[in-house]
Amino acid sequence: MNIALVQPDSSVGYALTSGRLVPTVVALIALAGVVVGGLALARPGGRFGQSRTAANAALTAGLVSVAGGGVWAATTAGTGFGTGNGFAGALVAVMLGLVSLALGGLVRARARNGHRAGSA
Repeated sequence: MNIALVQPDSSVGYALTSGRLVPTVVALIALAGVVVGGLALARPGGRFGQSRTAANAALTAGLVSVAGGGVWAATTAGTGFGTGNGFAGALVAVMLGLVSLALGGLVRARARNGHRAGSA
């Protein structure tokens, strides 16, 4: 009787593989959208100038991250977490992308209504 033991490749454990790189970049884009949308919502006339520009940036980042993370998660859905293919990162990108879309929508609605800081 011949039993072969399969040892996991220890070099892949924490390495940034190509499967992890794409969802990580997409999640960072989503995080940037969340930061821009949150700052524009907190300070309507602040650092970003026109709040419409910040809203468009947050909406674009959210759309890119939801699409990219969703496609990546759909193609790697059967493999599970911890395999090094970026499934968890893709889910994080989708969640942050949805938050970025929501913040961008709120900022755009506020800009459309002419809401300015200090007005009730």
